[in-house]
Amino acid sequence: MNLQETFTKRFKQARKAKNLTQEKLGVMIGLDEFVASSRINRYEKGVHLPDLTTLNNIATVLEVTPAYFFADDELAQMILAYKKADN
Repeated sequence: MNLQETFTKRFKQARKAKNLTQEKLGVMIGLDEFVASSRINRYEKGVHLPDLTTLNNIATVLEVTPAYFFADDELAQMILAYKKADN
């Protein structure tokens, strides 16, 4: 799996784990409500990738680290466990 595929998989998993719609997440990271859903959908489908500031905002809202989105399965689980223990 390449980095873009890994990102889209992790991004969608993290959003769903927080029970957020695409629109709600988009608004929470500062996107206009009229484009929020379509922008998040494009990120999840790999059509576009977020810039670093947006990636950091997404990670903050979803309570993961930016590295989580690009980690392999084992490392991703370790990041989640660490983040959970840190809270």
